[in-house]
Amino acid sequence: MVMKALIRASTLALLVAFGCSGGVVSVGVGRVEAAEAEFDDWREAFWVDAEKFGIKRVLFDDAFAGVVPNRSLPDLVLPGKAKRPIKGQAEFIKPPQAYLASRHLARLTVRGRGLMTKHRATLQKIEKEIGVAPQVVLAIWGRETAFGRYRLPHYAIRVLATQAYLGRRKKLFREQLLYALKMLQEGIVEKSKFRSSWAGAVGLTQLMPSEYFDFAYDLDGDGRKDIWSVPDALASAAYQLMRKGWQRGQTWGFEVRLPRQVTCAMDGPNDARGIQEWHGLGVVRVAQRSYPSAYLRQDAFLFSPGGGKGPQFVVLENFMVFKRYNPSDLYALFVGHLADRIAGGGEFIADWGNIRQLKTRRIAAIQAHLKADGFAVGKVDGMIGANTRSQIGQYQLKRQLEVDCWPTQRLLDHMKASVRR
Repeated sequence: MVMKALIRASTLALLVAFGCSGGVVSVGVGRVEAAEAEFDDWREAFWVDAEKFGIKRVLFDDAFAGVVPNRSLPDLVLPGKAKRPIKGQAEFIKPPQAYLASRHLARLTVRGRGLMTKHRATLQKIEKEIGVAPQVVLAIWGRETAFGRYRLPHYAIRVLATQAYLGRRKKLFREQLLYALKMLQEGIVEKSKFRSSWAGAVGLTQLMPSEYFDFAYDLDGDGRKDIWSVPDALASAAYQLMRKGWQRGQTWGFEVRLPRQVTCAMDGPNDARGIQEWHGLGVVRVAQRSYPSAYLRQDAFLFSPGGGKGPQFVVLENFMVFKRYNPSDLYALFVGHLADRIAGGGEFIADWGNIRQLKTRRIAAIQAHLKADGFAVGKVDGMIGANTRSQIGQYQLKRQLEVDCWPTQRLLDHMKASVRR
């Protein structure tokens, strides 16, 4: 009890100190004490789940020593505070030309080609054992942690505890916190080295703790699945792709040019058809390239990440596998394109232009209007995906508007005006 009181006193001092700005305490001591007590109660209630999961009390106490919620993390619901806009991952809040910034991709391409040579034996072993090409594995590593140059900023237990205590997705993060404690208990990682992203992903290729137990792979045969070492981390990424349906020896998609009669309103898996049929409709590859004959009978769907602006693509099953690794259109495009470039390909042919992205709440408002108007919108979440783009395109066709399949303020104003009429 004395030790617990000392920890609480030191924690309180830190909280008060970090609540200061210009020498003025911004959080009252009483409020800090109450917040700390509430977290203590939550942690003790969580211990019941941890004990059932097989976690030892001594490990639990050590993992949580000094841990207080990090209220600066994204995606939290803070009591007594106005609801904050969902910050989310960059894949969902940046316009395509920002997320796929040419200079950033160029730097990663140069670095990736160098690592292709440096880790040639490892990459060849991964391709032979697991079936994922070297450039694809490198592209995942490049996107996730810039080939290990990005240093993960957070203590994983603190992040996961914060998200489980205050986050929008408490159930998800409670589970991940249990698996993170299991990683510590089994000696997979030392507490001092247990660093994560703001969402709790760990290792060179960013696995969630539960994914470690599903997909971690011992490539070097040393008896450990070490996702902080290059061989095991890259093999683990490849193994995850393979388990999620990776098609060995296949690409992810092709940049194309659309004829007038094919629009972004046809975006998404619901309008999938064979490559040969797309070609018959006038959807041709850019730069006068032809489709490889091996792909002509394969199903593909139109992918218009910027709506009617920017590059257009037809994408195959491996694109969807990338999305099972990270459920974002732009993530899948980034990784696929970077893999192509590492293997010797060049930049996109079409220019992105200046595509502007609305705030999440305004995108959600457009989705809500579409849903109320009978369009096939599933989730009103403020995220721009293939279904949102295609349904916007369908709305624009129905209203005889310019079809650009993109959520804009002008479109939202039109929707509001239509409701008033």
